[in-house]
Amino acid sequence: MIPKPPIPSERWAAIRLFAMDVDGVLTDGTLRIHSDGSESKNFSILDGMGLTRLGKAGLATAWISGRASGATTHRATELRIPHLIQGRTDKLPALQELAAKLGLTAAQCAYMGDDDIDAAAIAWAGIGVSVPGAMPAALHAAGYVTQRNAGHGAVREVCEHLRAGRVDPTP
Repeated sequence: MIPKPPIPSERWAAIRLFAMDVDGVLTDGTLRIHSDGSESKNFSILDGMGLTRLGKAGLATAWISGRASGATTHRATELRIPHLIQGRTDKLPALQELAAKLGLTAAQCAYMGDDDIDAAAIAWAGIGVSVPGAMPAALHAAGYVTQRNAGHGAVREVCEHLRAGRVDPTP
């Protein structure tokens, strides 16, 4: 894959909403189904801290997942993610609806995804992000591909770019 040019700091600073897919971005994409039918997912503590700090810095966050999951709801509640959209595989319309509701333009939104169904949202956003193990359509659409893998601090990496240059009392 051809390396992506760096994104200028002014573009990172313009972002007001960081939206992302869940499975394959906040998790490594593994879903554990237990014999009783319940499920579990692994979420990174690094990513959680990054998202919490973004909220304190005044940025809105959103999770847009193609499937509904109790584990996702529980983690979003724990992290106080203000916008949780589940069961939407039409990621671009979901992102555009949320941006309109918040009065934001594409240039004020960042979107992070890993699959074909994320590619249009990645391409539409002012900053489109993907992870190294993503599907080719998502990688092609992304202006930034994280160094860290999904579920292992990739979201935190983006949070650090978004926080750079913002006033936030938390280190």
